Amino acid sequence: MPTPRILDDLSARLSELLATSPARDIEKNARALMGSVFSRLDLVTREEFDVQSELLARTRARLEALEARVAQLERQLAGGDDATPVEPD
Repeated sequence: MPTPRILDDLSARLSELLATSPARDIEKNARALMGSVFSRLDLVTREEFDVQSELLARTRARLEALEARVAQLERQLAGGDDATPVEPD
């Protein structure tokens, strides 16, 4: 059974080998390339997307409420019923 010192030495040598190998350079270049591509795209973070989704949902709800209010006002005007005022939300 190998001793812990031999395993530590082997691990250190493998780490050194991977750090100086072309695979490390390829990974670094691929990350830089992908970062460059993503920076040119019009992307947003998940947090920004969630915030905008919530804002859109609230805006839609408000729009629906306003549409209902306008429809009620139009019915009142068409019927000549001014006795029941419409209260804003």
